[in-house]
Amino acid sequence: MKALVEELMKEHSEILAILNEVKRLGILSKEGQVKLMSAKKHLLTHLKKEDKQLYPFLIKEAKSDKLLEGTLVLLAIEMRDVSRVALEFFDKYSKGVFGKEFQKELGSLFVLLRNRIRNEEDILYEKYEEMKK
Repeated sequence: MKALVEELMKEHSEILAILNEVKRLGILSKEGQVKLMSAKKHLLTHLKKEDKQLYPFLIKEAKSDKLLEGTLVLLAIEMRDVSRVALEFFDKYSKGVFGKEFQKELGSLFVLLRNRIRNEEDILYEKYEEMKK
């Protein structure tokens, strides 16, 4: 199942690259706005893939692994918060209203997603590969 982890990690890189491109293009440009909506689409597709292909296996394994169970609980709480912030951000800026706070909020979202990605890759993906061997 190494292919799944590699695919998910590639998607992580793509999402962060798109957000960097939004910063570079500027949100006031049409290209920046299109990229922003592309980031939302990529993120939602990625989350669905994790929900269907990664988490069911980990949840099943956690029934006999209390450490994994605790990790999943903590990461689920974190993910709920990350998802809320990300969706609020995308909803707010999909309406085309961009103020001075946009750059700051985009930077905050980028850091939040990068930290979440690091946790997934360093903890969950590693554990997933270990269990699939």
